Amino acid sequence: MGMSIYNFLDKFFFVFHSFVIVFSLLGWIWKKTRRINLVLLLLTGLSWGILGIWYGFGFCPCTEWHWQVRMELGLYDTPSSYTKLLIDKITGWDVNANFVDVLTLVLLLAALTASIWTNLRDWRSR
Repeated sequence: MGMSIYNFLDKFFFVFHSFVIVFSLLGWIWKKTRRINLVLLLLTGLSWGILGIWYGFGFCPCTEWHWQVRMELGLYDTPSSYTKLLIDKITGWDVNANFVDVLTLVLLLAALTASIWTNLRDWRSR
């Protein structure tokens, strides 16, 4: 019996969304990826803040789509954040949601600061 489209999408979102998070945190390190990293971080911030006005602070379309897929699979145990789900799945723990939210915000702001700084440094050196 083949894998359903929802099983495929569940796995796809775990891989894709995890890649987006890792790239968001580290993409500023390599000169060739700095601009796209900055764009991604700014889009993430806009999603969290602007779309967050209507959907709740920290709103992410990837998370929303993944939650819809998980509901189609009958999985209703999803926390409010993808980061919490990922940490819980990787560690096997039930990490405090508020701690994860604060950690996520701090890491995003640190990555954004590093990305802005390295992009400005690159721009000034040209």
